[in-house]
Amino acid sequence: MSGGDFKDMFAAAARGDVELVRFHLERGVDPDYVHPELQSTALVTSILAGQDVVARELLAHGADPTLVSELDEATPVEAARAAGLGALEAQLVELGAHLAHDAPPPGRRPRGRAGRRATWWPAWISGSSRAPDADP
Repeated sequence: MSGGDFKDMFAAAARGDVELVRFHLERGVDPDYVHPELQSTALVTSILAGQDVVARELLAHGADPTLVSELDEATPVEAARAAGLGALEAQLVELGAHLAHDAPPPGRRPRGRAGRRATWWPAWISGSSRAPDADP
């Protein structure tokens, strides 16, 4: 990963900062890397965040359209369906991705372990130093 920073790219993917995502990808960050702290793929995270352009950039740089995001318990196709990104879902299917037999219906986000919302956002993703659920 020389020249790029996965965590910074992951945060940019969640925010929709396509230029920063491209910067890190062009410097060798693996689009399919799963950081041990995050346990989520940048592709699924960007899709669940509604960042269609970022997801397409990740795919253009070789992101695996079939890779399951463990934390989200979702494939990219499941995430696209849940996020209501039909055109992206169709592109993923064209690239060989498939829906799992228990995919959520359109508009409903996958849930992670223990039934919680699968996608969690550490403070550093939003740029805040405060946890999302902390008292003001």
